[in-house]
Amino acid sequence: MPQYQIGYSPRLSGEVHVSTAKNAVLPILAAALLTQEEIILHQVPQLTDVRHMLGILRSCGAEVSEENADVRIRGVSVGSPKENALLRTMRASVLILGPLVARTGACVLSMPGGCAIGQRPIDLHLKGLQKLGAKVEQEGGTVQVSGALKGANIYLDFPSVGATENLIMAAVLAKGVTRIENAAKEPEITDLCHFLTAMGGRIAGAGTANIIIEGVESLHGAEYTPIPDRIEAGTLACAAALTEGSVLLEGARTDHMRALLFKLSESGVICQEDVRGLRLRGKARHPMEARTLSYPGFPTDMQAPLMVVATQTHGLSVFLETIFENRYMHVVELKRLGAHIRVEGQLALIQGGRTLNGAHVTATDLRAAAALMLAGLIAQGQTTVSDPAGHLMRGYESLEDKLTVLGAEAKKLEDRINVSKKPANDGEFMAAN
Repeated sequence: MPQYQIGYSPRLSGEVHVSTAKNAVLPILAAALLTQEEIILHQVPQLTDVRHMLGILRSCGAEVSEENADVRIRGVSVGSPKENALLRTMRASVLILGPLVARTGACVLSMPGGCAIGQRPIDLHLKGLQKLGAKVEQEGGTVQVSGALKGANIYLDFPSVGATENLIMAAVLAKGVTRIENAAKEPEITDLCHFLTAMGGRIAGAGTANIIIEGVESLHGAEYTPIPDRIEAGTLACAAALTEGSVLLEGARTDHMRALLFKLSESGVICQEDVRGLRLRGKARHPMEARTLSYPGFPTDMQAPLMVVATQTHGLSVFLETIFENRYMHVVELKRLGAHIRVEGQLALIQGGRTLNGAHVTATDLRAAAALMLAGLIAQGQTTVSDPAGHLMRGYESLEDKLTVLGAEAKKLEDRINVSKKPANDGEFMAAN
């Protein structure tokens, strides 16, 4: 069982390189199924989700080779995945649906898995494919989609990132023109569109709520480097803000992080765009208000790390989670460290300025794992983060090593000893002094 040990750390300083974005790489890997020709991707992060997606591509019949951080994919003859186990490990597995139906006319898929942070149905994916002319049949935990795709006008009831990506990939080989309205605007979607354009796709409106795709007969191979990970960069920025650090995040795209940087600046952190990335100096001192929204709003993936920052600012911070109903599971674990947080439905009230103390805590999902690592940086003594499901390695490439480079005391270890924990008092809440 993966475990991480974090000690109270002095001010972080220095520079660290930001990895390529997992949430950009996964749909681009799925898009490789759209062509028979070779796809070459550079700077692919070493993550379990990426490894699982590569396994899914192999299960679909694609040839995949890896050399250092480069991945080569050639899908001469592809079809529905033969192995279902990997499909159930992560939600992003549903992204092969659009490419396979577009290229081969059919796909049989087990329902995807992933973090238990809330209900994330794929109905928007299926409704969109039906608009494109596909036939959808569901039985038990399996969905079968088939048919020749034709351009259509699609309106998404919610700007779902996954549905937007899947429908763009399906539409790029559909006959005619497809218009997706109320599309998600995340940078990872823009990156996918740039990749598909490099393959010969015709796409307009990437990064806006209205995307227009003119279908082409076929796509060709391409060589591409996906964008840096704005969530990893944001997590490291929160680490700097917690420790009054002086840090350069090499490669970070500040234009992808505006909402978070505004919150950190508002709290007293100096955030400066640099030709090499993002520089941060100072400590978060003032309480904050954060409401998670679709991009360009404040990202739900940054809610847990920023909440750790809020525990150290004097005063009352208010968070409102509007994306996932189970996104506060990290609160119980933060309270084990001494944080004073009260949750009322979608609302979380954080009474900051309290000293945290090291303890044994458990990661409940990917971003919670990162948040607990950050909490360990400012908790007195030692903090051990158990991650029985391997959440952290799904989305962060050696986060403990990157923190160590900046001067933190953080390491990964193996511990098979079961540690009993005193139940947290969920009702505990103390007002400001």
